[in-house]
Amino acid sequence: MPRERGQKVVATNRKARHDYLIEDTYEAGLVLTGTEVKSLREGRASLVDGYAFIDGGEAWLDAVYIPEYLDGTWNNHAPRRKRKLLLHKHQILKLASKVKEGGYTIVPLQLYFSDGRAKVEIALAKGKREYDKRQALRERQDKREAERAMRQRNLIGE
Repeated sequence: MPRERGQKVVATNRKARHDYLIEDTYEAGLVLTGTEVKSLREGRASLVDGYAFIDGGEAWLDAVYIPEYLDGTWNNHAPRRKRKLLLHKHQILKLASKVKEGGYTIVPLQLYFSDGRAKVEIALAKGKREYDKRQALRERQDKREAERAMRQRNLIGE
């Protein structure tokens, strides 16, 4: 059987970009069990409540929901277990220092397969205030209305 090529997205955390100001992103590998990989290959996962933390010089991903594999047996995995992230030591130290500084958190943005291996895109993020969220929504709405007006003007002009 030939190896998989390319990238297949399993889950995205769209709410993270709304709730947080993304400073820096990292690609990390995941330590998974067999039934977790099979469940992910079916496209079943949720990153909504997920977060990452550094403990004892290791990076961990917690509260990410990967449902049990339907055809699994007694050795099925726990859906919301702690999963180890595979990062370089200098990346872990940089993340740990920023989080310890205060105001920063590590959130998962995307879970995907890259060349057959499960990867997660994590971000060093700072929480947005309520007025920042409203302002971002207003800017997006204004941009959409301006594009609509330009499109209407181009149609009338032709």
